[in-house]
Amino acid sequence: MKKVNRYYHKKILVLGLAKSGVGAAALLHKLGAFVTVNDYKPLSENPEAQSLLEQGITVICGGHPIELLDEGFELIVKNPGIPYHNQMIKEAGERGIPIITEVELAYQISEAPFVAITGTNGKTTTTTLIDEILEAGNKAPLIAGNIGKVASVVAQKAAGDNTIVIELSSFQLMGIDEFKPRIAILTNLYDAHLDYHGTVDEYISAKANITRNQTEDDYFIVNADQEEVMKIARSSKAKIIPFSSKRTLEEGGYVKDGWIYFNEEKIMDTKDVVLPGAHNLENILSSVIAAKLLGVANEAIFKVLNSFAGVKHRLQYIGEIHERRFYNDSKATNILATQNALAAFDAPVVLLAGGLDRGNEFDELIPSFTNVKALVTFGQTAAKLEEAGSQAGIKTIIRVDNVEKAVPVAFQLSAPGDVVLLSPACASWDQYKTFEVRGDIFVEAVHKLK
Repeated sequence: MKKVNRYYHKKILVLGLAKSGVGAAALLHKLGAFVTVNDYKPLSENPEAQSLLEQGITVICGGHPIELLDEGFELIVKNPGIPYHNQMIKEAGERGIPIITEVELAYQISEAPFVAITGTNGKTTTTTLIDEILEAGNKAPLIAGNIGKVASVVAQKAAGDNTIVIELSSFQLMGIDEFKPRIAILTNLYDAHLDYHGTVDEYISAKANITRNQTEDDYFIVNADQEEVMKIARSSKAKIIPFSSKRTLEEGGYVKDGWIYFNEEKIMDTKDVVLPGAHNLENILSSVIAAKLLGVANEAIFKVLNSFAGVKHRLQYIGEIHERRFYNDSKATNILATQNALAAFDAPVVLLAGGLDRGNEFDELIPSFTNVKALVTFGQTAAKLEEAGSQAGIKTIIRVDNVEKAVPVAFQLSAPGDVVLLSPACASWDQYKTFEVRGDIFVEAVHKLK
């Protein structure tokens, strides 16, 4: 950890807790700052705040009082989930108080370089792949960020011979100042999180921050098949390394004659890649480029790609029962993710789908239903999905109460050689606290079949 004096005896407000807020507050306290933590949850229901109080950190819970800003804070470290239209944040901005997110702190103290991954889809899979490939190549990676490990905690442990592999959301990237990854990756861009950002332009601008501070000594790995991504690339000062799953490129990562290439070097046959799906091929290509830039041998890349079956809840292979293959894609909380999942399979699919009704229809899914032989629905959107399935000509459509009951029904509707796929195309909150809980229930129900 670098010796950082800039926060010594500075008054700093950490706004919002969760893991990142706890990590930021503890780090700033260690760096000698006068830290105040403000969290909306009451202290009696807030074990994180209680633990910080025990460390001697000032804690104010139960709301976000505007008058707190009168105490003369010189910096605010904001939880990424708090939007910028929050009244406290708006007032702080009007007063000229700098606002950052915890990932900026992590960068400032880290002795290790960063490989940073963002994009609408594929972030977690790409981050996990890079981490596992670097591990196989003895490159001492440390995984962090929006994947569950707090960046400021990981950065304190990192040495110069480590590489921090970090998944970053648009929320986190809006709060950077100096953050500069050695390698940045932009997987793709689609409309998302407009309830937070307000406009598509603001969302794209936030994603573009990943390369904002890069120089010609850094690398920016980009999806060559998306014009919006390439538009960002053209304004970057970094060395641009493109990838494409659809065409041969003069340089970068691509597929040619069934082989994965980096520049003109054959890396491995796509037949030896375990992870299914054309969208995952994009994630693989960007991961291979990052690994090659960091000097990983092809043998280590092959070892991982020949065994990596997916991140939990993201087209995760669960196993085979009586020649039916089961996949958990509970992370598919939108139509695009389910379209990608269905495109990953040539075999007949029994699809389990449904969940929170956000007011949208599912007409866009109809062209993707060509290999769906049966549809099992649940949740608030069951009727809408059934209507889309009927329009697509799916003859067998059954509604059940929940995911647990959907699994044995799907098994009965399947035949040897079929895929049984949970890919809901909806958020989980009508029935389950998180998509992870929904996916775990699916996995447990599959294991009961055995």
